[in-house]
Amino acid sequence: MNPESMFRLRQVFYFALGVASVLMVAIGFYAGQGVRFSQQWPLYEALRNTAAIIFAVVGAWLAIVYPDKLKSSFAKSEVNDKSVGSGLGLGLLLTPAVHSTILLAVLLIVGISAPIIKQVPYVIAHTEFFRGLSYSLLVSLTLWQVAIVFMTLFPADIVLSSSQKEEASRRIANRQRGLRSE
Repeated sequence: MNPESMFRLRQVFYFALGVASVLMVAIGFYAGQGVRFSQQWPLYEALRNTAAIIFAVVGAWLAIVYPDKLKSSFAKSEVNDKSVGSGLGLGLLLTPAVHSTILLAVLLIVGISAPIIKQVPYVIAHTEFFRGLSYSLLVSLTLWQVAIVFMTLFPADIVLSSSQKEEASRRIANRQRGLRSE
């Protein structure tokens, strides 16, 4: 398959994914109108825990894979490391961490806002609408979390690919050494 076809196929895939996501949020709004917030809240908590776990795992990855870059980031003197490989890998690791941080912030704000919002007379008068709104927010955040989970796979794939390349290079070097010694 040529690169142009792959690009087009990728566009169609992302478009279909976007349409499916919008449909899921819309369905969540209508179906969620009958779901009490007390039933929704454990799902919000599970989402918050998942985001926190991903944040911690990505933080551990950063500490393991880029300890020097992390140290230099917080040091007073700037270190200029402009290697493309490390910047790309660091960016791939930081992206899920940043998204998880934003997701956690949204979930924390929902947690402190919900009890207050539930007391507003307008919200009480339109409970079903706000239940649906809350559930569609839950669906949106869950879809975002799923995307973040997939984002964490890319750095793992890079590490695996890199270690496989190193192993292949070692084997070739060992073979060459064996041939030279004969």
